[in-house]
Amino acid sequence: MRPSRDTLGHRGEAEAAGYLRSIGYRIVATRERILRGDIDLVALDGRTVVFVEVRSRSSTAHGHPAETIGYHKQRRVAQLATAYIRRHHLEDCSVRIDVVTVTFDGPEGRPQVEHFQNAFESP
Repeated sequence: MRPSRDTLGHRGEAEAAGYLRSIGYRIVATRERILRGDIDLVALDGRTVVFVEVRSRSSTAHGHPAETIGYHKQRRVAQLATAYIRRHHLEDCSVRIDVVTVTFDGPEGRPQVEHFQNAFESP
């Protein structure tokens, strides 16, 4: 039985957060609710605030997870990031948007994590 979309999303976000921690990022928020939307992860990479969009798939049979981030989704993530920056008074910080993809059909059932820094235009 395939996991539900929400379960897959939560698993992907947990894998992404673990990966980012392993490379030195500090996770400061998960599933941050703002402007009737969610920012998957907010992290610090040194002194840079990083907004992370996580995309998860059970396989790549129908394409890579990163292919699901179109123009409208990019624009929405940028809007949410801008609102977060304003809400937390981070206007003087450097900011970027990363994408982390997680595919759960890796060898031996291990998730495959890919990280795309500065994946699209940030606020």
